[in-house]
Amino acid sequence: MNTLILTPEAMFQGDLLLVNPSFPHHPLPHPDLVTVADTDILLERRAAQALDSLMAAIGGWKEIVPVSGWRALEEQQAIWEDSLAENGLPFTQTYVAYPGHSEHQTGLAIDLGRRSASIDFIRPDFPYTGLCQTFRREMARYGLIQRYPAGKEEITGIGHEPWHFRYVGQPHAAIMEARGLTLEEYIAWLREFPYESCRYQEKNAIVSFLPGASDGPTILKRDSDLPCTISGNNVDGFIITEWRRAHG
Repeated sequence: MNTLILTPEAMFQGDLLLVNPSFPHHPLPHPDLVTVADTDILLERRAAQALDSLMAAIGGWKEIVPVSGWRALEEQQAIWEDSLAENGLPFTQTYVAYPGHSEHQTGLAIDLGRRSASIDFIRPDFPYTGLCQTFRREMARYGLIQRYPAGKEEITGIGHEPWHFRYVGQPHAAIMEARGLTLEEYIAWLREFPYESCRYQEKNAIVSFLPGASDGPTILKRDSDLPCTISGNNVDGFIITEWRRAHG
């Protein structure tokens, strides 16, 4: 048995962080950010690599442009205040996350737009047709989800945003897509699969939830030697993803 010690700070690190009006972002001291598509827009390296692989597969960059990626708290504050002044409170609360509570601060979220001479920074055009829809059809294979779908506004706390995508990695994106779950719903659903007793079984992966300790580090006593990744959920624990070995 292999014992891992997860620090309290580890709950705020990983690809499955839930950042929303209820759960603020906890910034890392040195985020691993890289540029996207020869622009000055930044994403976490894993998210950028996944996005670039998807775009290469569908020829996406010829019609799709990155609009906004990672944001520092100060930038999110400025966007919030500018939108308040220009659009008013109801619009801003619908389409702009409150500073400190924006997914963009994680570096795992990106707004995309259809290439155009004029692009709306807050609500870029990303239709459910053409290459934009091809992007949506293929995104789960690359670990991406549409974060704020129609009909889920009361759950996410944000209006329907066809342009906003989030990297969560595999197999999570595929599970969420198949079950029609937002990230809020997925984090809640995973609590039904505790690491100690009843893990969720996928063809190539095993997913489970480990509650975080209320005081001090969390102890993970691994009972297999399968490769695994661990992500905090930014709420109350950790998502453990174990990868089955392929048999040739």
